[in-house]
Amino acid sequence: MNENTFWQFIDDCRLPTPDPDAQQLAAALTARLSAGPLATVVGFAEQLSWALYRLDRKEYGRELSSDSFLYTRAAVVAAGRETYEIVLQDPAHFVPYATGLIWAESLLYAPDRAYEHITGEEWDRSTRYSYESYSNTAGWADA
Repeated sequence: MNENTFWQFIDDCRLPTPDPDAQQLAAALTARLSAGPLATVVGFAEQLSWALYRLDRKEYGRELSSDSFLYTRAAVVAAGRETYEIVLQDPAHFVPYATGLIWAESLLYAPDRAYEHITGEEWDRSTRYSYESYSNTAGWADA
């Protein structure tokens, strides 16, 4: 899955009404990914990890706990490509997410749930980039 397809999945599954914890987005993504094929699930997980990894920098998360920072970065992704790109270009746009503790933890589990639906097995996955907080060593070089 390429980056454009990833963002199209996010946009197609987002609701026009507020979804503060991205629960509905995650459910819609899980359903769409569960339709297969498995390669789409894996590709989505890779792109999600990459998007979260790119936001894993000290200028965004120096004041947040590991979990808060991860779930807040997920909320930026859940807001869609346009918001994500704005935040990526200017960390000041991350502040409303961090200070309001806008979380989208459920987004993280959509590919895992889809994988389990397709295969009947739990996914012991690893992606090229870790989405865990502080894993982007270049982003925290001077921290």
